[in-house]
Amino acid sequence: MQDFLRFKKMITPLMIQVLFGIGVVLCLIVGLLSVVAGFDPIVGGAGPIAIGLLIIVLGPVAVRVYCELLIIGFSINDTLTDIKNKMRDTIE
Repeated sequence: MQDFLRFKKMITPLMIQVLFGIGVVLCLIVGLLSVVAGFDPIVGGAGPIAIGLLIIVLGPVAVRVYCELLIIGFSINDTLTDIKNKMRDTIE
């Protein structure tokens, strides 16, 4: 609890993982809605269907890449903290 209160333990990486799940679900919903709209005789056609399929396939990949880019900073922080602690242990 002390690490949490002193901001030594980060909760943001966990939140980023939750946001990744939400992003994937949203991509699937938007993609499916676009595919369904493509079958509408008035505004439908091959365009919305193709865009919907692209969103279903590439959307989660894009969300994953974005989330990984956000987590890189926290990973760098953890690695630097480990290095600092090892340096402190060797000096003492």
